[in-house]
Amino acid sequence: MASPQLPPLPRTVAQAHQARHILTVPGDVELDEIEVLALSRFSATRWDVVPAGILPGNVAGAPQGRRAQGKEVGVLRISRHAVINGPYLPTGDGFDLGVPPGAAMAFDVVCHRERGEVPFPAGDRDGIGRAFAAGMPEREERRLVEWLVAVARRLGGSLRLDVGGMWDGSGGPTAKPGAGVVLTPDAGAAIDMTVYSDVWLDPQAAHTILQKIHPRARLHMEGQEWGGPPKGIAEKPLYPGDPLDPELRRKLHAAADDYDIKALTGPRVLDGYGLVVELGVDGIVSVEISGEEKLPRLLRGLPWAEQGAVRYWVHWEPQDLVESQREFPAMELRIARKRAAELVARLAGAIQAAAGGEIADEDGFLVDPTDL
Repeated sequence: MASPQLPPLPRTVAQAHQARHILTVPGDVELDEIEVLALSRFSATRWDVVPAGILPGNVAGAPQGRRAQGKEVGVLRISRHAVINGPYLPTGDGFDLGVPPGAAMAFDVVCHRERGEVPFPAGDRDGIGRAFAAGMPEREERRLVEWLVAVARRLGGSLRLDVGGMWDGSGGPTAKPGAGVVLTPDAGAAIDMTVYSDVWLDPQAAHTILQKIHPRARLHMEGQEWGGPPKGIAEKPLYPGDPLDPELRRKLHAAADDYDIKALTGPRVLDGYGLVVELGVDGIVSVEISGEEKLPRLLRGLPWAEQGAVRYWVHWEPQDLVESQREFPAMELRIARKRAAELVARLAGAIQAAAGGEIADEDGFLVDPTDL
């Protein structure tokens, strides 16, 4: 349970041009977990006011401002215009938060309101479209809302989105009350994992490792012979009215042919490959191996990752892609997803045990291998 010293959530902290969202988390969540997850996504993360639960020299490492006094809550700034205030009790100061039971702490998230078009009527796996039916968040607010969904999924929490103006009793200028839709993201919805390492496992080594986890794991490196461009293509314009000189067009195609022939007849350089495990009605789990320069934020700057890393992406593809992107999919899909998730975690763990490095979940948050 939350500490009785925490204050209740105030009626208003946002101004008329700002959006306000509420994040609630269970009692086993530590404050520095919120900090680490913010650092994982937002480079400007820093404590303007450090709450009592954050110790000096903590492991997360966000720059720290002054210490909170008395019952003052922390202020974690994640950008120039976005802050997370808290923790508070999961109750309002004279009003009901309207969040699911089981929460121990609440965080008040404030940013600029940036809304656009109504959501596209499909593929709303996380419920964001349902929460913003009148207009989807854009730019910074969109990035913040997507992060909040990922955090709630990771920590087993809930959200009440777009609550600006709902409880304001100040009498001053305020926003029109928002929709205040409650979301409890399904932790099982995001199952893909990625291992980042400085070790390249050759295809046979990777195959041997993964076959120990699942006997149907097989290399998927088959390609198709390329017969070159269609005959006569050098004589045809790219589009009707193409002003390119016919002779120049023939020269360009001849140069392209020479380049292709050189590439096809030279030594093969393997810069990526894949493995697959076919699961029948449960779909397919694939492992794609390639180089990657864009790494999760917490890995950037590490000595072994300065020049990028090898990326082992463990991905589940269900038989019914449309059903998998529903907020509340059918039970058959949920059962298949759970079985696939167990395999994804085991494969990622085996790769990390062999190649070292770090594991990241589908939202880009790092995962301790002992938690798999």
